[in-house]
Amino acid sequence: MGETESIRRSKSQVWLVIAIVVLSLVIDQAIKLYIATHFALGESREIFSWFWLCYVENNGMAFGIEWFSKLALTLFRLVAVGLLGWYVHTLIYKQQAKTGYIATIAFIIAGALGNIIDCVFYGKLFGYAGWFYGRVVDMFYFPLIHNSAGEVIFFRPVFNFADSCITCAVAVILLFYLKELNGK
Repeated sequence: MGETESIRRSKSQVWLVIAIVVLSLVIDQAIKLYIATHFALGESREIFSWFWLCYVENNGMAFGIEWFSKLALTLFRLVAVGLLGWYVHTLIYKQQAKTGYIATIAFIIAGALGNIIDCVFYGKLFGYAGWFYGRVVDMFYFPLIHNSAGEVIFFRPVFNFADSCITCAVAVILLFYLKELNGK
C-alpha cells in the first residue's frame, strides 16, 4: 500500500470512528431523554409480548452492580474512554488495523460515552444529584422466557442503547477479531 493510499485509509477510518461515535451518542441520548421526560420512573409499556420499554435508573455498572463509589466509577469510565481513544489512534496510525475492528472499538467508546453523559449531567439536569452523580437511564426489556407461574426466567436485565453498543461490539470482537485483540 502506497503512502498516499495509507493516509487516505487512515483519514477514512478516523471519519468512520467519528461518525459511529456521534451517531450512536445522538441515538442513545435521544432515546434516554425521551424516556426520562415521557415516562414515570418505574413505568413500563408493552410494545410486543417479548419487548417492553421500562424506565429504570441504574446507579452502578451493568445490571446495577455497585462495586465503587459513583464518582470513582464515573472517573474510571472517563479514563477508560481516554485509553480506548488512544488505542484507536494506535490502531489507525501505527498498526493499520482492519476497519471492522476499529469500528467495533468505536462502538465501545460510543457506548461508554453515552453512559458517562448520564452520570456526569443527568443528576444536575433532572435535579436529583450533583455533577458526576447522575444515574444511567435504562429502558429496553426483553422478557423472553417465562416459567409456568408466568415469571420471567430469561433475560430480566433492563438496558439501554449505549449498553447494546458495547455488548454487540464485544460479541463481534470475540467472534471475528480475536487475532486483532491479541495484537496479531
